[in-house]
Amino acid sequence: MENWDNEKTDRLIEAFLALESNNEGKKFLRDLMTEREIIEFGNRWEAAKMLNRGIPYTRIEQKTGLSSTTVARVAKWLRKGKGGYRLVLNKLNHHSSSPPGKELR
Repeated sequence: MENWDNEKTDRLIEAFLALESNNEGKKFLRDLMTEREIIEFGNRWEAAKMLNRGIPYTRIEQKTGLSSTTVARVAKWLRKGKGGYRLVLNKLNHHSSSPPGKELR
């Protein structure tokens, strides 16, 4: 298996960083991935945000449709991963105008 950390992924990250709006992001993601893949990644991100707020696995599974295995994997990466989830959560919380503890619908 090829190492994921390579020039191709560096260029992919550069492409993401070049996007300037939600609309641009939606267009790029839809061309890059299938609808199912986008939904799956959206559900994993939702799970990370819910885990960060201390929401129980069973509620996360119900809300996202993710398996208990996937929720556990997201939780593991949130705690002991490369720090990517935590980095983005902190950035979004810092820039958020929503009151703390407000659950996403």
